[in-house]
Amino acid sequence: MSDNSKVMNRWIVVIGAVAIQLCLGAIYAWSVFTPKLADPAGPYAFSVKETQWVFSLGLLSFAVVMIIAGRMLGKISARALASIGGIVLGAGYILGGFFGSTFAMQMIFIGFMGGAGIGLAYVVPIAIGVKWFPDKKGLITGLAVAGFGFGALIWVKAAGEWFNLLNALNLFGLGGVQSVFIVYGIIFLVVVLLGSIVMVDPPSGWLPAGYTPPAPNAGAGSQNGAVAFETGEMLKTPQFYMTFLTFFLSAMAGLMVIGIIKLFGIDALSANGIDTAAASAIAGTAMGFYAIFNGLGRIIWGSLSDKIGRRVSIFLMCLLQSIIMFLFFKLGGTQVGLIASACIIGFNFGGNFALFAAVTADYFGNTTVGKNYGWVFLSYGLAGIAGPQIAGYFKDAAVQSGAGVDAWVTPFLIAAIGCLVGAVITLVNKPPQKAASAGVVDAGRVRQSR
Repeated sequence: MSDNSKVMNRWIVVIGAVAIQLCLGAIYAWSVFTPKLADPAGPYAFSVKETQWVFSLGLLSFAVVMIIAGRMLGKISARALASIGGIVLGAGYILGGFFGSTFAMQMIFIGFMGGAGIGLAYVVPIAIGVKWFPDKKGLITGLAVAGFGFGALIWVKAAGEWFNLLNALNLFGLGGVQSVFIVYGIIFLVVVLLGSIVMVDPPSGWLPAGYTPPAPNAGAGSQNGAVAFETGEMLKTPQFYMTFLTFFLSAMAGLMVIGIIKLFGIDALSANGIDTAAASAIAGTAMGFYAIFNGLGRIIWGSLSDKIGRRVSIFLMCLLQSIIMFLFFKLGGTQVGLIASACIIGFNFGGNFALFAAVTADYFGNTTVGKNYGWVFLSYGLAGIAGPQIAGYFKDAAVQSGAGVDAWVTPFLIAAIGCLVGAVITLVNKPPQKAASAGVVDAGRVRQSR
């Protein structure tokens, strides 16, 4: 048995994971930039749909590159992969600051390059966390990605109410938006590199004190993650495609709201007699609460799923999201309704990242989650196109036709129905079957404390 004193306290890994994810969550702060980018009288004058394309490309790049990162994780160290992600993310924002005066340049540097940096680093805290916490997969995946949600709050508030960086900064005469890109890029680069220092595997044969790994019987389902599916095997199971579709439908609703919540809030509140300046401030507050509950949802849904099961948790999350999306248009016309809806939608959206990472480990193996989850997560990238683009399409059409605030009814209805379909799919999505002898089971590990 190894000397316990040589084993790092596993909670240090959580601290590093959260630090990394705080920076990666900057993509969810995109809505704070959209009013300035879409201002017809401003220096950019993007259409609403163009602002959503930058966001959508970032999400798609994030998801696609995450598949590549999962494969890289078996060839280079987790620390190196996270470091590369931090460098690419930081460089993307810094270059976006210096050269992002046009839609094309923002697409390249903030969308493509920034998203790629997130995709490279994102898989590391999840894969490492599951290895250090096989006894608390739901909780730890929730904690590992909670920073992603909370990070959005930090970057939204720093640009707005806390430091008013969008109006206070004018680095190199570039204006507020591009100046904020530069500052954020530098911060992302430094913090992710620091967090990556503790992204290391536990010692070979290590197990947490008091934990006995499950020993699956031949032919038993792999819901506990003890039987590993290689990626090719996973892609041949119907469970992968049902999980993929459910994640897509559930994430689409949350991503739609993230991209347009400030624009919708201003429209809905103004239509009810609140002046534009006050409506903008209220919508900004709603964005902040969305980010807070996004982070809380990752922890609470993940922890809850350890107790009531992953399938039940995903079903309840999708069902609740469907209900609130059906009601969002009406509720969003008041200050209390907009903020309360943002909290619920953000809470459910955050749950996706704990639940689908954990269910991927449950269904297809703890030891292969690093390379398998990227394929499941590709659904999120596609949702990042569908959700924001559906909302942007109807909003731009309303501007041209004069339809006003009613333009938001249809996209919210589409999202609500999608979440309801996801809830139904979850009811029939049961763990895949695989003989234990074909899996990767290491029952002979040495148990150590920490």
